[in-house]
Amino acid sequence: MKRLNLFKILSNAWPIILIFAVWFVFSSPYFLKQKVPFSSTYLVNFFSPWNAYPGFASPVKNNAMPDIISQIYPWKSFTIDSLKRLQIPLWNPYSFSGTPHLANYQSAVLSPFNLLFLILPLIDAWSLLILLQPLLAGIFMYLALRSFKLKKESSIIGSLAFMFCGFITTWMAYGTLAYSILFLPLAIFAIEKYYQTKKYKYLMLVSFSIPLSFFSGHFQISLYFLLFLILFSVYKLISTKNLRDFAWVIFYLFIGIFISLPQLLPSIELYAQSLRSSIFQKIEVIPWGYLPTFIAPDFLGNPVTRNDWFGHYAEWNAYLGLVPLMLAVYAVFRKRTKDIIFFALMAALTILLSLQTPLLDLLVFLKIPVLSTSAVSRIIVLFSFSMSVLAAFGFEKLYEDIKEKNRKYIYYWIGFFALLFALLWVIVLMKLFMPFDKAIIAKQNLLLPTLIFALTTFFIFVSFVNSLKLRKNITFYSILPFVLILIISFDMLRFANKWMPFDPRSLMYSNTPVVSEFAKISGYDRVVSNLGTEATIYYRLPSIEGYDAVYIKRYGEFIASLKDGNLQESPRSVVTFSKLGLYNKEAINLLGIKYIIHKTSDDHASWTFPFWTYKDNTFLKLYDDNVYQIFQNKDVLPRTFLVNKYFVEQNPQKILDKMFNSNLNLRDEVVLEQNPNFKLESVPGFAKISDYSPNKVVINTNSNGNSLLFISDTFYPGWEAFVDNNKTTIYRADYTFRAIYVPKGSHKIVFVYSPFSFKVGIILAVLALLLIPVAAIFRKKRVI
Repeated sequence: MKRLNLFKILSNAWPIILIFAVWFVFSSPYFLKQKVPFSSTYLVNFFSPWNAYPGFASPVKNNAMPDIISQIYPWKSFTIDSLKRLQIPLWNPYSFSGTPHLANYQSAVLSPFNLLFLILPLIDAWSLLILLQPLLAGIFMYLALRSFKLKKESSIIGSLAFMFCGFITTWMAYGTLAYSILFLPLAIFAIEKYYQTKKYKYLMLVSFSIPLSFFSGHFQISLYFLLFLILFSVYKLISTKNLRDFAWVIFYLFIGIFISLPQLLPSIELYAQSLRSSIFQKIEVIPWGYLPTFIAPDFLGNPVTRNDWFGHYAEWNAYLGLVPLMLAVYAVFRKRTKDIIFFALMAALTILLSLQTPLLDLLVFLKIPVLSTSAVSRIIVLFSFSMSVLAAFGFEKLYEDIKEKNRKYIYYWIGFFALLFALLWVIVLMKLFMPFDKAIIAKQNLLLPTLIFALTTFFIFVSFVNSLKLRKNITFYSILPFVLILIISFDMLRFANKWMPFDPRSLMYSNTPVVSEFAKISGYDRVVSNLGTEATIYYRLPSIEGYDAVYIKRYGEFIASLKDGNLQESPRSVVTFSKLGLYNKEAINLLGIKYIIHKTSDDHASWTFPFWTYKDNTFLKLYDDNVYQIFQNKDVLPRTFLVNKYFVEQNPQKILDKMFNSNLNLRDEVVLEQNPNFKLESVPGFAKISDYSPNKVVINTNSNGNSLLFISDTFYPGWEAFVDNNKTTIYRADYTFRAIYVPKGSHKIVFVYSPFSFKVGIILAVLALLLIPVAAIFRKKRVI
């Protein structure tokens, strides 16, 4: 009896075990070799301060993912540190002189996978976060395909195609984009199962799949996820003509959206305040000449082997395996059921929106937020998903045609792909459309896909011959599914392992002499350096610069305008302090820049801060190890201080002119955009920060007269100020900072970041959660 039960369990579970086995082979460098899925060799070779010190040089496998080092990993470090302190990291004081953190979206503060970081060391939690993506994608896709009544073997083929498709593979190391899409097959599974069983648990699964996506850290991909679900729900309405079930699915979709509002509302608020919201242009459009990579992913080279020569490999990659691509085409060519037609239409629509087509031009022209401002090629993930589904349908029909000896259609299908390969070989052998040296790269990288095509063709053809047997009752036809699964597994593992770095754990944020000094200057006093956010955020060094897809536009204008005093915008995703700006001497003091971290090899370079041009007694050397030096700015203004005189000006350029082109004393005078209608008194006073944390600043003041308290932190909606527990107005001061009115006497001032958008999002999410059981009761009683 026990053997029968075990046999039954294995017969049902073997597809999941197989998916897990393929995943474990991919992940084995972490589990068996103590390597981590993070490009630590890239970190120490190309990023400061590590690249300035000897002893860290080592071969770099993949240097095509800098944003993980400059953004995602440091943000995760800050997020987890805050959560461990029982604080929600709403605000990040270490970039842009302060910027929203939860609202920047890619920080993924609300992701339930952050629980891993509360249990495990940072790098181990990070490694599992990264590696779980293809496993979950494969399992969820298997469930979705099985819900379409497909056989286990067919479902495995579709699962392998999706779990290591180009989009998931090339963005896997980020731990955000792939999570935003991998819950799509889970949601499709839930909708399909609800239509089949009418069980309430599947509606709940639909609801929870949405915040799982929207909390994952990439709004653009989650928006694609939601749009696809809506279209699939409409398709189910059309195909079943069941308006009642459609209404319930849409209702629970909206519940899922409302649960996501604690992330969505703050992010929409930040997006509206950012430069990105005003940029509508075609970014990362896939050219038609890139289509050969759908068959041979490295036809135009690969960044890992340093021979890519055309295009953006990560942004444009749509590879889902040669065999799954062939099977997807066979599904459309051979069997046009309602499901196949829907997924074929979705594949066609998404490929047209990622290529240079009139449909894409229309999308940009409509100026739809996010969809018209982001890298358009990323919608290719929906193409990969749809084609993976079609691959499962395609194998199902191919296997049936082989059994029934419907050879004509198979010959046409194989012939079509043979012509494609012949065309590609003519191009590389004749050196058409590419230089001689590039043709050699294309030729080398076309060999393996051609071999895979030849092997696939061979095994399909021998499956026709019933007389060919491996053993008694075992024919080539019976083993064909497993042969194709083996070929696909090899192809996708080769593709994924070639791209994904597994680097030495020991190189993760290795200690250097200057790193030991960072703890001594970490706090609320700001730094200027050649360090990027990979160091300033990770080591908690407040910086006036930053790198983010969305940042406060007003702050970026201020920093950019320091170059010559003229109002101008910062670049699209970067705020950089012009080291030779005309008004740097005034700005470094106003911004509270107390420390200069200088790499000695950058002496007198244009990209480093020119401290040598200041008076000899301006900067005090605190540290020197012959590689890095740290200086203290003795003229820096306090991070907060009282002023007794203000001017009111609303025109942005005139504010800058008043600040820098007049005799304005930035220590004693301030420019406001709103008249506080208070009379100030020119009497001495002081202000001192007694507590400074990301979401809260406590300041003690004492003055013999009414004053304005200035703090050089970025002005942004959501900050509230209290004078002795009494709420007061925060004024935007000196273009982008904050000031409040403080009456004479001793007072405790508290600034708290408590955004209304986040509070509303929490309330609406709780109401949506409470609505789930209420709706279940109504549904059960058929009141609705």
